[in-house]
Amino acid sequence: MKTTYDVIIVGAGVAGLNCALHLPENKKILLICKGGTEESDSFLAQGGICCLQGDGDYDGYYRDTLAAGHMENDPAAVERMIRSSPEIIAELIGYGVDFARNADGSLAVTREGGHSRNRICFHEDCTGKEITSTLLARVRELKNVELVPHTTMLDLTVADGECRGIVALDNASGEITRVSADYTVLATGGVGGVFRHSTNFRLLTGDGVSVSLKHGVAVKDINYIQIHPTTLYTGKSGERSFLISESVRGEGAVLLDKNFERFTDELQPRDVVTAEILKQMQKDGTPHVWLDMRGIDREEIAGHFPSIVEKCRKEGYDPFTQCIPVVPAQHYFMGGVKSGTDGRTTMPRLYAVGETCCNGVHGANRLASNSLLESLLFAKRAALDIGANYRAAKPLPHEYAANNGDYANPQELLENYKRDLLNAIKEAANG
Repeated sequence: MKTTYDVIIVGAGVAGLNCALHLPENKKILLICKGGTEESDSFLAQGGICCLQGDGDYDGYYRDTLAAGHMENDPAAVERMIRSSPEIIAELIGYGVDFARNADGSLAVTREGGHSRNRICFHEDCTGKEITSTLLARVRELKNVELVPHTTMLDLTVADGECRGIVALDNASGEITRVSADYTVLATGGVGGVFRHSTNFRLLTGDGVSVSLKHGVAVKDINYIQIHPTTLYTGKSGERSFLISESVRGEGAVLLDKNFERFTDELQPRDVVTAEILKQMQKDGTPHVWLDMRGIDREEIAGHFPSIVEKCRKEGYDPFTQCIPVVPAQHYFMGGVKSGTDGRTTMPRLYAVGETCCNGVHGANRLASNSLLESLLFAKRAALDIGANYRAAKPLPHEYAANNGDYANPQELLENYKRDLLNAIKEAANG
């Protein structure tokens, strides 16, 4: 890793990768990630990615997104996302993403909770892995991108009110390096690692939001935390919760109480279904409810949800013949670093994209399968904005040339970031 680049991207999920793919090829780019290149929540996304199904679908898709977001969405951001969805799907196919197809060769689409019709493109039950691994392969082909895993951002470098790069920690050696750049893009993912039960990788602790709070960069709606209704209940603690995709209920699975009786409409928005499950668990005095997939065609379960079938069987449940226990868990972060639809934050030369940012598209609750689409589109827009308005920064002041010892205990610093972020979330919720 060098000490000077044109652009630094922090995070290698779909947002960070797509940003790198759309930056000018004559710019030197550093792309770092906290864990391995496959340890992003983008790899975990099961259900799929939304795509507008013709002009006649626009009003329904728009209404569904705002209804799920409790009408707190930014209408302009929502419109841009929906209108741009066919373009994003076409780009992904061009990169080599293998979406499911119908017998006639057209894209297959499924439905999830909160949607009024089928409009979700997918690849089995591992759409995120298919998209992210494909983008990663395309990024590895770029000669101007240096991809460095197992590297943690400890801080931003700020001079004259502008972001001028980052302070990076090599997780293996403990070496700390100040890396300067004309532009920095935060794509650090969600906040699940600060919660006890989450579907997120444990290393995702909202680092981008934490450093923004430290430097007075505006944040928005950081108390807007989405709970996913259905994760596999195992009774084990300290593990990442395994998601049972929304698509399972979209294909006909139903939720049952302790007496194996249906108690709610499974295709309501996530926050509504979560509330119904928690209410039923309290009423029944049980740590979970049951999800019944037996009404779905056996071939559909095997072909569409192979990863879920495998995981359930590993835990001792056969979804073809048995109900499986499910429980809600923290899943997604609708708030984040405040940004526009071009990814710009309130600090010059600093951008935020993906789950790290809050551009208002999701409102108070994200509609299922809008996350991959939102991350890909607005990361692309951020890259194009950087390219169109690129301006070299002044050389950094001399005092930034070497480590001055401010980061002697990086683990303590990261724990402080987690504590400060949780406190900020609580304060926003109480306010």
